[in-house]
Amino acid sequence: MTAIIDYGAGNIFSLTSAVIRCGGECRLTSSPEEILSASSVIIPGVGAAGPAMKALKDRGLDKVIPLVRVPLLGICIGMQLLCSSSEEGDSSDNARTNCLGIFPNKVKKFSSNGSGLKIPHMGWNTLIGIKSPLFEGIEDGGYFYFVHSYFPESGKFTIASTFYSEEFSSALGRGNFFGTQFHPEKSGEIGERLLKNFLNMKSE
Repeated sequence: MTAIIDYGAGNIFSLTSAVIRCGGECRLTSSPEEILSASSVIIPGVGAAGPAMKALKDRGLDKVIPLVRVPLLGICIGMQLLCSSSEEGDSSDNARTNCLGIFPNKVKKFSSNGSGLKIPHMGWNTLIGIKSPLFEGIEDGGYFYFVHSYFPESGKFTIASTFYSEEFSSALGRGNFFGTQFHPEKSGEIGERLLKNFLNMKSE
């Protein structure tokens, strides 16, 4: 059973539907017991870092997530929450959010730098520098679907990169923890391939 962490994030239906299409079983839950006993865990991804971190803390899940020892996948904001901090706060008075720190990467905001580049980065874009069992059967240049205004910087745990204004981490991996800035559940067959790879991963 895959535990999809319930912290008030939106767009759960498309994710649960994609997991089921990939042959998995899933349950939306905020129960620490169910999360820690699951065969895999997903942190879904629609929202803003400040309110999302507060929602995790209110449920005590900020203490639970680092204890997970099975494969865990953070999607979009779910991956950003696994990073050290985000430039996205919850108000003008709090312009930075401390996150879970599984990955040391900082999350930054796109800047158009007067180039006219549209923000948020929305639509299909390619991945380069792929290196992880998460991408088994997926080659560099594969297209995935993105919707975001903030991104994790590149670093030691980057397992795929994408270019939009600048190069950023479109996927991260560290031990049993993984994250994708793109939405695999919205990325068609290639996204389902990634989800199948994740669901087939074994615990450490």
